[in-house]
Amino acid sequence: MAFQNSGGHRLAPTDGRLARCTALGIAAATLFLGATGIALARDLTIALPTNVNTLDPDKSTTVGTDLSVVSHIYTPLIDRGPDLKLRPGLATSWTPVGDTVWRFELRDGVTFPNGEKLDADAVKWNVERILDPKTGARNKPWFANITEVRVVSPTVVEFVTRGAYPDLPAQMSMFFLMPPKWTAEHNPSTTALGSGPYELAEFVSGDRIVLKARKDYWGEKPAFDKVTFRVMPEDAARIAALLAGDVDLVTVFPTSEIKRINDSKRAKASSVTGTRAMFVKLNATRPPFKDNPKLWRALNLAVDRTAINDGLLDGLGELESCQVLSPAYFGYNPDLKPIPYDPAKAKALLAEAGYPDGLSIELEVPTGRYIQASDIAQVVAAQLAEVGVKATIRELEFGAFMNKYLVARNLADTAYFGLGWPTLDAGGLLNFWESDNPQAYWDNPDFTKLAREARSTNDTAKRSALYKKLTQSMCDAAPLIFMFFTPITYAESPDIEWQARGDDWVRAMDVKLR
Repeated sequence: MAFQNSGGHRLAPTDGRLARCTALGIAAATLFLGATGIALARDLTIALPTNVNTLDPDKSTTVGTDLSVVSHIYTPLIDRGPDLKLRPGLATSWTPVGDTVWRFELRDGVTFPNGEKLDADAVKWNVERILDPKTGARNKPWFANITEVRVVSPTVVEFVTRGAYPDLPAQMSMFFLMPPKWTAEHNPSTTALGSGPYELAEFVSGDRIVLKARKDYWGEKPAFDKVTFRVMPEDAARIAALLAGDVDLVTVFPTSEIKRINDSKRAKASSVTGTRAMFVKLNATRPPFKDNPKLWRALNLAVDRTAINDGLLDGLGELESCQVLSPAYFGYNPDLKPIPYDPAKAKALLAEAGYPDGLSIELEVPTGRYIQASDIAQVVAAQLAEVGVKATIRELEFGAFMNKYLVARNLADTAYFGLGWPTLDAGGLLNFWESDNPQAYWDNPDFTKLAREARSTNDTAKRSALYKKLTQSMCDAAPLIFMFFTPITYAESPDIEWQARGDDWVRAMDVKLR
């Protein structure tokens, strides 16, 4: 064994005493640094299952990748912690003023790295950017009910809303603040400048995003000096990298891998119940599903959710009770039960729906985004085939799927899809089935009217009653094949602990050293 001093000279010990002294010296130095509060540098590497398509927080609604990365760079008005409770971000407090105004108190003295102030004027500019049609913001529907932003003072801002907006504070956990002047002069899709705990060091689309801790961050000091997000679509590659020590945290892999990872003793794996509803979305804007609720119900009866959950998810998923809301949501209807598996009744309804000899449909499946999506889709297709419905599976990369789904407005007959909502409020999630939402693919004026009514009052009891009617109505119509809330699987290096959360956010701020 040989050692090298700071001058580059090699020192060869004549016996084992020097080696023992060196080891003792390192141990003593480590104890000293810990005792004096000086932390040794530690980097963190997180593997992502799909690409990060943009760094512009207004051009994406994808929490698990795009917005998770963005949340390190930009400050939200309100934050949601790993316990799923709201806590201050830039705003220190928020209060309703009557039925149509929310007042937010802001931190004083926060600035962007280029010197721009993060004050009430900056907040107003950010809202107006989202609502401006020229921006093409994908998150515009989240804030469309804001009709005016009032700057009361540099640290007080008011949001005037179109009717009551009871879950506005929760929605603000998805509102990331950008510097006005800098944004006007740069392309925020590929570069970034925010007031968050980390700054962008490198962005290589399809490969990696490297972040460095900001030394002048106004909040709690980041736990890691550098955070690297590596894009690794293949489950096997992510897990292999974890076991090799190349990455520290992986998520969204098959539940069957949990035991193998734990048995390796090189990492720890587990799961937590997710809040994302998985379902097979039906395109009810065109045949064969347009105006054919009997067909919708038939497909629901043809799918054995329990068998899929037990066989593919090791029973770790939670069956949907004929609604897209989990018990974590305000508005969850405890009276509803899962749709039973009844292939005989499914065949009878197919005949009543006009398809006594069955039919052929396409089933789109976005890859790399949802746990075991391809396997689940294959089983769904096989079960539908047993009642005479031939489903041809088409797999698409998630970004391509979202462009086809949202931009081209060309969803296939059906698609395996998932939705969660950061407000954990029925209003945000059920909005996806309101007629004027581009993601609805279903036009039901009565449902839309009732959903808007539920979102137009701050009266909790009234809202709860309306959501009970809405969930019952959606269950009766069944314009989607209800499935389950899949578990959030994760595995981590032995020396870190991720505060696992079921709402898709994957953030270094939720990771601690053991």
